[in-house]
Amino acid sequence: MAKRLADFRGSLDLAEKEERIAELEEKMTEPGFWDDPDKSKKVIDESNVLKETANGFKSLADKYENLEVTYELVKEEEDEGLYEELEEGVKELNKELNDFELQLLLSEPYDKKNAILELHPGAGGTESQDWASMLLRMYTRWAEKRGFQVETLDYLPGDEAGVKSVTLLIKGHNAYGYLKAEKGVHRLVRISPFDSSGRRHTSFVSCEVMPEMDEDVEIEVRTEDLKVDTYRASGAGGQHVNTTDSAVRITHLPTNTVVTCQNERSQLKNREQAMKMLKAKLYQRQIEEQQKELDEIRGEQKEIGWGSQIRSYVFHPYNMVKDHRTNHEVGNTASVMDGGLDAFIDEYLRSTMKT
Repeated sequence: MAKRLADFRGSLDLAEKEERIAELEEKMTEPGFWDDPDKSKKVIDESNVLKETANGFKSLADKYENLEVTYELVKEEEDEGLYEELEEGVKELNKELNDFELQLLLSEPYDKKNAILELHPGAGGTESQDWASMLLRMYTRWAEKRGFQVETLDYLPGDEAGVKSVTLLIKGHNAYGYLKAEKGVHRLVRISPFDSSGRRHTSFVSCEVMPEMDEDVEIEVRTEDLKVDTYRASGAGGQHVNTTDSAVRITHLPTNTVVTCQNERSQLKNREQAMKMLKAKLYQRQIEEQQKELDEIRGEQKEIGWGSQIRSYVFHPYNMVKDHRTNHEVGNTASVMDGGLDAFIDEYLRSTMKT
């Protein structure tokens, strides 16, 4: 742990960060700082991120020093209580060091952004739509445990149960960095509650994840390439039902990319949010095309389709959730469905960051 802390200290350049924090705090006291809300928000966000890193490291260093003191006492006195305290402290600090390290590794351009997450059931009607609603709850619980905010941007309920499609905006520092690990097809194996014969069913849901884009992000979207439709909003169980055509659907004609938003009662706000979603999708498309080119150069072949699931959730004949990219598996399916995704996300992100 001492070596890891020393490595962090060397890579973080804390003195430079403290200097930058002081600069930003001085900017906040300048006259007219609040005149431009967008500009002031960027300054505050940068300051908060730097403070989070600097304070995070200081907290880890303090905890380490306390453990050193406890260790010295354990060597001098044969005290079972102190030994247990030390053992528990070491476990806890190791976990915190892993979490801190992962946050430092999330350094891609959009990792720190909010995330837009979409769920789309595969073939299978009610069964796969119910699976989509289970995943919706799983991601909502995961976000809540992390202290992230969750907004439902678009929701299309299933005919009998579940959802036909749903789009969430998950707000929080590094939300996209973490959730990009969830992009792909999720497979469920269980005895269907909708099958009177009690047969085993396999269902699939596709999960799309994109970073939320700022207004000033340079992704060219020409007005003449857009088809904008408005319609009456409707939500789960009759929620958000509107009497005006406030919901917005935007189609980007050159790529046939479609986004919809019905979260707000104002058509203008829904349109603004839909444009952010469209930019996010076009950015994601750009990244995927670049990746495809790289894979072709390397001679890699990747299967695309329902057969290329990233994770399987098996409820019958045994309980197991297995990630097919990292082989990480968990036997407690209930805890995973209750938002226990951190181990899967951690394993996947570390595997992609290995040099």
